[in-house]
Amino acid sequence: MAEPASQRAYRAPCPGCGAPVEFRSAQSAFVVCSYCSSTVVRDGDKLERVGKVAELFEDHSPLQLMAGGRFKDRAFTLIGRLQYRGSAGAWTEWSALFDDGTTAVLGEDNGTYVFSVPASMQRDPPQASQFRLGATTAIAGKSFNVTSNEEVALISAQGELPKLPPLGQKFAMVELRSADGEVLSIDYGIQPPALTRGNAVQLEDLQMSGLREESAKEEAGRQFSCPNCGAPVEVTLAMSKSITCRACNSLIDLTSGTGGQMAHAMQDEPVQPLIPLGSVGQLQGVHWQVVGFQHRMGQEPDDPDERFGWSEYLLYNRKRGFTFLVDSTEGWSIVKPTTGAPSLSPDGQTAVYLNTSYKQQYSYEAETDYVAGEFYWPVVRGQKTTNSDFAKGDSLLSMERGPKEVTWSSGSKITSDAVAKAFKLEGKKDLLKRSDAGPTSKTGIGCATIIIIFIVILLLLGLLKSCMDDGRSGSSGRSSGGSFGGYSSGGGHK
Repeated sequence: MAEPASQRAYRAPCPGCGAPVEFRSAQSAFVVCSYCSSTVVRDGDKLERVGKVAELFEDHSPLQLMAGGRFKDRAFTLIGRLQYRGSAGAWTEWSALFDDGTTAVLGEDNGTYVFSVPASMQRDPPQASQFRLGATTAIAGKSFNVTSNEEVALISAQGELPKLPPLGQKFAMVELRSADGEVLSIDYGIQPPALTRGNAVQLEDLQMSGLREESAKEEAGRQFSCPNCGAPVEVTLAMSKSITCRACNSLIDLTSGTGGQMAHAMQDEPVQPLIPLGSVGQLQGVHWQVVGFQHRMGQEPDDPDERFGWSEYLLYNRKRGFTFLVDSTEGWSIVKPTTGAPSLSPDGQTAVYLNTSYKQQYSYEAETDYVAGEFYWPVVRGQKTTNSDFAKGDSLLSMERGPKEVTWSSGSKITSDAVAKAFKLEGKKDLLKRSDAGPTSKTGIGCATIIIIFIVILLLLGLLKSCMDDGRSGSSGRSSGGSFGGYSSGGGHK
């Protein structure tokens, strides 16, 4: 890509090792030497070594330094990279330099991208503690929902950077999202706090060039012995934070490394996925690989005896990141965490997102009770969230609330035949069929009606006793229709 015409690049020897370092942007104050990882600060034409950064953690990102693209007909080049970690995962912010010398941020979180530009408020932003999770606030006359407020830390950096928070030192980061899909981030790692505003983008829309040819790690996958049974366990995805042992079904936490100190939890009563892990299928024109599976249970807040189950398959694509295929007794759906945050009505019965109004179908407490495969967040058996599901026709919207983050997901229903065709499971068509296969009313068959019909049939067959069994599998008497999305990775810029 051509050198920006409005400025000149500055090159000088690294104070740490003597290798050449370069500043392409007049706004950049720091650069990380690619040879010795020294952090170099620029003061006019003087360079000073101020420390050393940790090595980058490997990931499956197709992006790399000096990759180029176009945003709103403006050419840019990726010149820097900051890696952050929060309580539930890590993400990357790429520094993008436009040809006119201005900069932007391309946020990347497990295959989801947000392109943001620097922003300002009419006054200094409030302290992070004043942003209450789930609250609605106005920024520059626009309504935003506080979707994340947690302490994060910079874990590594690469290339040329306009800012550089202290390495490893925790600071607050707040994210607000709007009903039209806009993301506003407030970074308290520097003073005054830095603000950016952006929207979700697809790599295809950015017309990227110079991407990595292979998103997989160059070295062999990590392999270790299961801390419970000793069987070999291999980690395929570089960003995985949890994995299960195929021999004993133990759930293993990878966040503390792959040594003997790894935490693990035994899992009994396994729920076998209908779509095998590792399967590749084409849904909505995209090829997805099944990398994870989890079974979840829901419970009515006012009725502890009313429990229902559903399954979620975690799907991965190199350029699209992760999405979820949800299997409930009411049908199949494919969903993905949203970039924006829908606006809720005061009574919580309707939600508006991208100018579409959705009506609440269910509200319940959700808990993960079985997992298999790999996950990009540190999934824990027994993990609980508060969920609300909304729908308009075949379009779905769901809200999950945890201790530090509110996550919205959106998607649509798909037929069981489409699932069978996508993953070449025509021989399992009958097992994949759900209530969506038959005619239903506009509002669906009520839960009570289903249960009454079921009991009457059992009475006629003389099998009333068996209906008292606890149906822990995905075929329980009532389903919420799935959470429509599953747990988010934490961090930001999804």
